[in-house]
Parts: sequence; C-alpha cells; structure tokens
Amino acid sequence: MTTVKPVHIIGAGLAGSEAAWQLAGAGVPVILHEMRPTRPTDAHQTDKCAELVCSNSFRSDDREYNAVGLIHDEMRRAGSLIIKCADAHKVPAGAALAVDREGFSQAVTDALVAHPLITLERGEIAGLPPQEWEQTIIATGPLTSGPLAEAIRTATGEESLAFFDAIAPIVYKESINFDKAWFQSRYDKGDGKDYINCPMNEAEYNAFIDALLAGEKTEFKDWEKDTPYFDGCLPIEVMAERGRETLRHGPMKPVGLTNPHDPTRKPRAIVQLRQDNALGTIYNIVGFQTKLKYGAQADIFRMIPGLENAEFVRLGGIHRNTFLNSPRLLDPTLRLKIRPDIRFAGQITGCEGYVESAAVGLMAGRFALAEKQGRDIPAPPLETAMGALLNHITGGADESTFQPMNVNFGLFPPVEPTKRVKGRDRKKLYTDRAIPLFDDWLASINS
Repeated sequence: MTTVKPVHIIGAGLAGSEAAWQLAGAGVPVILHEMRPTRPTDAHQTDKCAELVCSNSFRSDDREYNAVGLIHDEMRRAGSLIIKCADAHKVPAGAALAVDREGFSQAVTDALVAHPLITLERGEIAGLPPQEWEQTIIATGPLTSGPLAEAIRTATGEESLAFFDAIAPIVYKESINFDKAWFQSRYDKGDGKDYINCPMNEAEYNAFIDALLAGEKTEFKDWEKDTPYFDGCLPIEVMAERGRETLRHGPMKPVGLTNPHDPTRKPRAIVQLRQDNALGTIYNIVGFQTKLKYGAQADIFRMIPGLENAEFVRLGGIHRNTFLNSPRLLDPTLRLKIRPDIRFAGQITGCEGYVESAAVGLMAGRFALAEKQGRDIPAPPLETAMGALLNHITGGADESTFQPMNVNFGLFPPVEPTKRVKGRDRKKLYTDRAIPLFDDWLASINS
C-alpha cells in the first residue's frame, strides 16, 4: 500500500487553516506548522488558529449585490471551514457577517486539531522548506517572520512590497453612555439595531479633528517611513490629514440614522460601534484603525459623545504587512515559478481581507489536492469571485504597480446586459452570472 506523503502548510491563519481543511477533507494528510506561541507576532494575542487581529467583520454577506457576499457564497458551496465557523459564531452586524472573535478562532482550532489527518506542529520555520517535503503551502500572512521573509527574498530576487495595517480599539459596552448613544443600523438594515451610534455636533467634530491631528503618533523606523498604507485600512488620523471633511464622508458619515435623543437635529458626524463578541459585552469602533500612541488614544476617543467614560478592552495598534509581487512570482495555481513545490496562499499573495485570504487558501488547497491526485484542474472561471481574485493576483494586475486588493466587481469581466441597467441592478447581473458558473466548476473538480 502506497503511503500518501503529507502536504506541509506553514501558517495556521485563515488561509493556512482553510487549505489544511480542504486537503484533509479529501483524504490527504497535512502537517500544519504554526510558530505561535513559540514565536509571537506584533499583532496576535493568542496561539489559536485563524485568530482575527483587526476587525471582527467578514464584511457584507449579501450574495446578490456585493462581491464580498458572493465570495462568501462560493466558499460555503465549496465546504469552507472558515465560513462554516463564522456562520456558527456570528454576532449582529446588519447586512454584514461579523463574528465573536474568540468563539470563531476556537472553533477553527478545535476542528483542525480533531481531524485525524491534520497534525498541528508548533515552532518557527526559519527558511524555505526542504524540497523533500514535495508540496508546501506558505500561508504566513502579512506578519511573515523575518528569517522566512528573507529566505523568500533571497530565492526570488524580489524585495517584498509592504504597507502598514492598523487595528481599531475595542470598548466595554457597559462603559458607554446611552443617554447620548443609541442602537440603530444605518438605513435600519439587518435587525435595524446592530450598531451603537455616538453623535457629534459641529463644535464636537471640529475639536475631535483637531485632537486627531495633534495627537502623539507612533514613530516609524527609518526603513519603514516610505511604506505605503493600504487605502482600505487607513488609520483614522491619516484620513483626517486628507481634509477636515474626510471622516464625515467616510467612517463617521451621519446618513441613514436618526438620533432618538434629539430627532429634529441632524448630527454633523456619527461614530459607530459594532458588536465584537457573542455576549454583546464588547464593541469595536468601526473604521477607527489608528497609529496614535496609547495615551493619546484614550484621551481623544473619550472626546466622542457617549464614550467620555469608555473603558478599553484593547487600544488600537499598527503593524507592518508584507506581500509578494505575485503577478511576477506565482503561476496561475499559486506555485512559486522558481520552486513549483511551493505554493503561497492568503494575504502574503497580495489579496486583502479575511475572506479573500481564506478563499485563496481554499484554492491553494484544491490545487495541491489535484496535484496529489495527478490531475490538472482549471482555475475558477474569471466571472466568479474566486476566479476574479485569483486572476488579479496571479497575472491580471500590473506587476509594476501591484498593490493589495479586496474582491470587487472591478476585477470581473464586464457584463453585457440585454437592456440598459446601472447601479444595484448591474451588480446583480454579475452575481447571477457567477453562481451557476461556480457550481459547474465545483462539480467538474469534484468529479
């Protein structure tokens, strides 16, 4: 009887966990390497698999009108562990899929540890994997350890691109003043009361902006100073530097909400907080990623009406993310061109976002599985969310200007409607086209 050699996966984050699940579910043994807690990172706080270090939201769950919701749907159809655990531990968040972060990561960890074909090994892999491993998936994410990152750079001759990713603060619900704050979802979506809202009048807003601009911020090392931010996760003070009105047209926009404490007066701006755990005891401040120093954060965020006595579970932070120039380095099945025994998955490939990372892990697992079985499988169709994302990171993007990207309809081939449509109706044309194509692809690779 021939023994199937395991696939080695380095990194037990969202992508690595998903890749391991896809392989083991098809009968392929997996050795999943995770350096935590032996080697901690600047952002993680636990040793659990798939720990969420930034927001607890997987963003929109609308499969008909949103590209993120569509990729959720595709992952569900493909048996995703990450989405299964997210669904099991979701918390109220309007039209979004948000999770109890502790319950979610514990569920992923429990599922992986319990699987008879998955071995979780703790300890750092400090260089490129040996070729005798035969197949390896590197899913070390944006916080790849220095020795491994250096080994990748040496092997590829490429300088990894980098950007800063900031973390939003979390507060205890019981410390919020509901004489000023209230529950309501924007435009009453979801259950209509999924967010806590804190209003600001013009004077309060201007004072808050002044404080953000003047607040003491984290100093970067010389080698970090030219690192660009990812626009989808800008620190709030960086947004404020772009203009005094930027925030009230971004995370602090006052539209779709009515203050029950003063229904006749429209706030100048509104700060929203989203539930962060299943018990509903802690809430994160939506869009408030920050590089402010801890002391400045506490003082400035307590200027927000309703948060004047806020107690913080966690203050915001900032860390450096790294990613590959994937269009140049990876083939269409995520293999490193100069070392085809190595695949990459997750945020290190230049996708951005929790679900995008997990989706790339899912595809890497499926490609590795096909290779084990001695067969070729096609990439998901370009018209699907997974196919559009994969195409972008493995050749669809310009390698000279490659930057991290969330899944969005701009990555899809254009639709050709039979009649003139626009806006929301056009988005549904993309999803209506994608779903049957994805089902056909899934049936073909499962046959």
